[in-house]
Amino acid sequence: MPTHAAPDRIAVIIPSYKVRRHILAVIDAIGPEVERVYVVDDQCPDESGRYVAENCRDPRVVVLRHEANQGVGGAVMTGYAAAAADGFTIAVKIDGDGQMDPRLLPIFVQPILEGRADYTKGNRFYDLSQIQRMPKIRLIGNAGLSFLSKLSTGYWNTFDPTNGYTAIHTRVAAHLPFDRISRRYFFETDMLFRLNIARATVLDIPMDAVYADEESNLHIRKIFGEFLGKHIRNFFKRIFYNYFLRDMSAASLELAFGSLLIAFGLIYGCWQWFSSMQLGVTTPAGSVMLAALPLIVGLQFVLAFVSFDVANVPARTIAPLLPDTFRNR
Repeated sequence: MPTHAAPDRIAVIIPSYKVRRHILAVIDAIGPEVERVYVVDDQCPDESGRYVAENCRDPRVVVLRHEANQGVGGAVMTGYAAAAADGFTIAVKIDGDGQMDPRLLPIFVQPILEGRADYTKGNRFYDLSQIQRMPKIRLIGNAGLSFLSKLSTGYWNTFDPTNGYTAIHTRVAAHLPFDRISRRYFFETDMLFRLNIARATVLDIPMDAVYADEESNLHIRKIFGEFLGKHIRNFFKRIFYNYFLRDMSAASLELAFGSLLIAFGLIYGCWQWFSSMQLGVTTPAGSVMLAALPLIVGLQFVLAFVSFDVANVPARTIAPLLPDTFRNR
């Protein structure tokens, strides 16, 4: 007898921390295409989980509670684990502060249902007329963080890395290393890094942000230094994993030889310059060329590697290749 594929089931995850004023309205706006709504109370001081349980009559809502605050990443991963264990196909993360329109949810899940993406995320920078509504500090900060994110995650075709409106196939979510993903504000960017290591396909979804009377807990000026250090760490990890540990290609050789040539040119050039300064003589032209030539050739090798890396963005979905059982960790 022919077998029929199980229908796709969609769950929504709402991290609940200081969103008591808006969360009921967010839940009310979630459409009928969603079968389950996980509200994850991340040890909220306003007891928003209890507030939802007592005041929300939506039968789809399940409240999950943390004994200790784990940050937005910890709350989302708790929701991912619950959605995967309960057999849902797609888990959509929506903030409970009213900045994300639940009516956009079908646009986020459609590419995953069609097999065009493993993970979708919002991008508030598509519509240039809407960008003017974004606070200037957020605009500048997000632009800088987006460039760093491209370097560290390898997703050169995405922007707005801190955007938390996301959807993921639960098969992909179940195979991510939950215990190693950042649980605080770096969560969304660290997710992209882990997805790239898994070679998952990521797609940006144009959206508008809503800025009302809510107060953001993310302050770009305070976290930029922390984010910079984590971006640098993830960049070197990604390069090592993708180009030297798991696979080697011409790009690996370009990066290795290019880096060695640049290092030689810089060290030799600085040594010659320092020696000439000490002796009070002009550096010989041959020594200048011996320093400059490796720098030029090395730079060409590194630029060729960057060009390869930009073209090496994952383009094939991995969800169909993964088992549909959730692996307990």
